[in-house]
Amino acid sequence: MYDPLAEFLGATQDGILQYGYFDAVRLAGHSCPTVASAYWSTYKALNFLYPHAMPVRGEIKVEFGQDSSSGVTGVIANVVSMLTGAMSDNGFKGIGGRFDRWKRLFFVVEMQSEMRFTRVDTNQTVQVVANLQRIPSSPRLPALMAMCIANTATQPEIAEFRQLWQGRVRSILLDHGDDPAVFVVIPA
Repeated sequence: MYDPLAEFLGATQDGILQYGYFDAVRLAGHSCPTVASAYWSTYKALNFLYPHAMPVRGEIKVEFGQDSSSGVTGVIANVVSMLTGAMSDNGFKGIGGRFDRWKRLFFVVEMQSEMRFTRVDTNQTVQVVANLQRIPSSPRLPALMAMCIANTATQPEIAEFRQLWQGRVRSILLDHGDDPAVFVVIPA
């Protein structure tokens, strides 16, 4: 991803920043289906908005249908913000009228989907819906999670829980990342 602010301030020689899923994990402090879907939904949106060019961080507006405190919207917004540079009114206000990042992240916007991405320079818009319910989790996960939370799980049960949990995350990203029924990209 190209970040003109990173280039201007010398953070990178050419303004190129590389993000991977583990960057989202570091930001969130954990790996889960929500973090994975936020990361991959953003990837899908950026690929749509910049089909033949490198995405420009800080030049993307992102809108959510829900409030930031509703369900997992805040977690998703944090990952999306890290990747796109879009921030709400607490974001970077720029230098000399350039590199403005604030007022590019909005909540409680009326729309048909969960989130919408807009390229600021072209006003091209795309909505992305992540249908994670199409990727079943192991029927053992709820019981294993309950035992882990209650601190009654054995070491093998803890290991099984972690393996099943991260297995679903891997399945979201690797097995279903290009499944149009799971990650629905809607041009607007």
